[in-house]
Amino acid sequence: MAQRGPVYEKVEYLLARLLATAVTGFEVEQSQKTARFIGAQLDRFDVKHRKRAQHNIRLCFPDWTDDQVRLCAKKSTQHLIQLAFETLHTPKVLNADSWPNHIKMVNLGQAIDLLNSDGPTILLTGHQGNWEVLGYLLALLGYDMDTIARPLDNKLINDWLLGIREKQGMRIVTKFDATERMVSVLEQGGALAFTADQNAGDKGIFVPFFGRFASTYKSIGLLAMTHNAPIVCGYAHRIGQDFKFEMGITDIIRPEDWEAQPNPLYYITARYCRAFETMVRDRPDQFLWSHRRWKSRPRHEKKGQPIPRALRTNLEGLPWMTDDLMRQLENPPPEYTA
Repeated sequence: MAQRGPVYEKVEYLLARLLATAVTGFEVEQSQKTARFIGAQLDRFDVKHRKRAQHNIRLCFPDWTDDQVRLCAKKSTQHLIQLAFETLHTPKVLNADSWPNHIKMVNLGQAIDLLNSDGPTILLTGHQGNWEVLGYLLALLGYDMDTIARPLDNKLINDWLLGIREKQGMRIVTKFDATERMVSVLEQGGALAFTADQNAGDKGIFVPFFGRFASTYKSIGLLAMTHNAPIVCGYAHRIGQDFKFEMGITDIIRPEDWEAQPNPLYYITARYCRAFETMVRDRPDQFLWSHRRWKSRPRHEKKGQPIPRALRTNLEGLPWMTDDLMRQLENPPPEYTA
């Protein structure tokens, strides 16, 4: 694709700022109504992403009716627009005095203890709920943390949004030059945050996610093992339409949990993906179903071969593995190519 010039990026940036001004000029509730309307129209006219979302939902919830699948896909698209609008409203709505009116905290005690300790902590969430509010609130509460993120192609928009995200002290580190910074943070006993459910390509670790293999990055598990860092899997789910969220923890993976495992790296990666699946099942309409989580396929699937012995051994070593889940992994659905 041809590189866009500075004039194009400037126009794109000005349009984005104009939209942001319009969005934040309304009260949150009205803004959310507008977001849901835009999301509904996007679901209606963006056929490609709608079909992909419905395909993924149908495979993950095979007992659902067609109406349930269509409604979930529509709400997922609406959720994406709501999330974008909420991100723009966040600095105005959330502050040291107001946050208790907007955030309901659930079972966060052990996670807070880890963040208050002198040791390193890795914080994980997925493309589920409002991950931007999750990081913003932790920074607002005074927790020193670095978040790993991919920079946007438009540098002007990227720098502007970084200013919003870093307003309360959270540091955004680009994933392309993050290695030294990640090691430094953990060595100093700090906290690293990731949105960790992206497809990792052919070289990722293939672990179960909704009964299908999903390619997942090795780096998080390796960092945890190298620095003896517990992994906290958390979420911020929208409750209602007036900027209220439930913030909670689905799982905490500690060094003593993986030390006795035959393949600690596989165990860690599979376990946090299992935590992500639990989050999605709790609020399926707040997951980005149109993103290509299952895009990469393991080599044996591409060749139409059985699960290799080494991979099967790793799967059988997972404490939560069941015969039914193994059968699903052994019989993958046809690849979705649209």
